[in-house]
Amino acid sequence: MTTLDIHQILKKLPHRYPILLVDRVLEVEKGKRIKAIKNVTINEQFFNGHFPHRPVMPGVLMLEALAQTAALLSFETLGETPDDKTVYYFAGIDGARFKRPVEPGDQLTLEVELLRMKAGIFKFKALASVGSELAVEAELMCTMRRID
Repeated sequence: MTTLDIHQILKKLPHRYPILLVDRVLEVEKGKRIKAIKNVTINEQFFNGHFPHRPVMPGVLMLEALAQTAALLSFETLGETPDDKTVYYFAGIDGARFKRPVEPGDQLTLEVELLRMKAGIFKFKALASVGSELAVEAELMCTMRRID
């Protein structure tokens, strides 16, 4: 089973601060599943406005963290390291449900399972939790494209 530290993640994902939302990959089973973490701190830029009186991680950023985790699974599955001409896009989000707020000090565990891969479209089941509590679940569709 493969693990990835932040240095390896930075080589695979084009995202950088403040939008890089995966801190470490704990487990990868190529073609099957991945488990990663996002450490949520009060220093996150989005907490300045969401919300000043009660900081909560925006749901769309939890989905983005799951999509970045899914991208890492895709690259590991294909045995690829993307270059500057490769972009990984969201193609769809189905059944997104938010179950609990994520606050500063939480550690978000990101778990993504590859459901299918066909014609360059990947479909995943994705869950994020804090401890044993589910925070968000969704089915994600993503695709890789070459740009010129």
